Parts: sequence; C-alpha cells; structure tokens
Amino acid sequence: MLLLAPIFGYLLGSVPFGLVITKLAGLGDIRDIGSGNIGATNVLRTGRKDLALATLLLDSGKGAIAVLIVGLLTGWLALPMALAGAAAFLGHCFPVWLNFKGGKGVATFLGTLLALNFWSGLAACVIWLVTAYMTRISSLSALVAAGLTPFVMYFVIGVPVAALAAAFMAGLIFYRHRENIERIRAGTEPKIGTKKTDAS
Repeated sequence: MLLLAPIFGYLLGSVPFGLVITKLAGLGDIRDIGSGNIGATNVLRTGRKDLALATLLLDSGKGAIAVLIVGLLTGWLALPMALAGAAAFLGHCFPVWLNFKGGKGVATFLGTLLALNFWSGLAACVIWLVTAYMTRISSLSALVAAGLTPFVMYFVIGVPVAALAAAFMAGLIFYRHRENIERIRAGTEPKIGTKKTDAS
C-alpha cells in the first residue's frame, strides 16, 4: 500500500476538473482566461460562480477521497493516507494528462487536510477565510494558510505524519505561487471576484 497509495492518489489528483467543467459549459479552455490556471479562482474570473464552486468542491474532494479510500483499505494507517493525499495534491499541480501543467493546489490542499485530520483542515480553512476577508487576495490567503497550518498541526493538534504531508504541500504551494508573490510585493495582484483585465 505504501507504493499503491501514492500512485492511486496521483492519478485521482491529476483529473483537471476546472478544465473539464468549463469546456462542458461551453466556455472554451480555462487556460486561455485570466491567469491561465485550472483552479476555482480562475474559473471564477469567467463570471460563473456556480462553476467556480463546483471546481472548488471537486478539486478539494479528490484529495479527500484519495485519503479516505486508502484509509478504508489500510485500517486508517496514517502514513499511507498521508502519502495518498500528498500524491493527489502533486497530481493536481503536475497532472500527467496536461503535460504536467496543472493548478496551484490550494483546494486540494484543504480537502486533503480535512480528510487527514478534520481539525487541521478546519484550521487551514479558517486561516484562509480570515486572510481572504481582510485582504480579498486569494493567493495571499493560500500562502498564509499553507505557511501556518503545518505548525498548527505539529505543535497544537499533534499529528506529526499529517504535518509532514502538509509541509510538503505547503512548499509546493509557495513554489507554484512564485509569480503571485512577486505581484503581491508589487501591489498588482488581482483581488477575489475581479477579472485580470479589470485589475490591470
């Protein structure tokens, strides 16, 4: 299972729901819109809140489903569950079906944490929501949540294996948000609910 769990997680995580949903809705290729990302934030830039919500739920759900299925098969062993969740996150960021060019993984990060340890996932969601309310910048909210949650998981909640998986995912979130970090520093990062052209 230590081999099969991450393979299963990666393949499930590689399903590009944002791209599939927007194409089925007749909106074309989401990668040609806004930031070019396949995640819920960029889907929101199409003006379709329903599609953005569906993308958010599906992208978070694939991380959670990978963790829960592996948990059922292994008797809820922490290590294979963490491997499956981290691999699902990796699959979302670097999907084999899209030449390894995927999303930034925030929704999958949150869904994975909720399945690994509910209180850890809830803490990450609260941190994201508070930061988003204060700044209205989705990427900054993701970075703050990703940066703080592994410490909360390890030192406050006490789930070291899940905290290591969260730290791995947090590192990738920061890597995938390199351009966002530069725009945040420059004060040009688009705010939640605005199209990239509006921000410009």
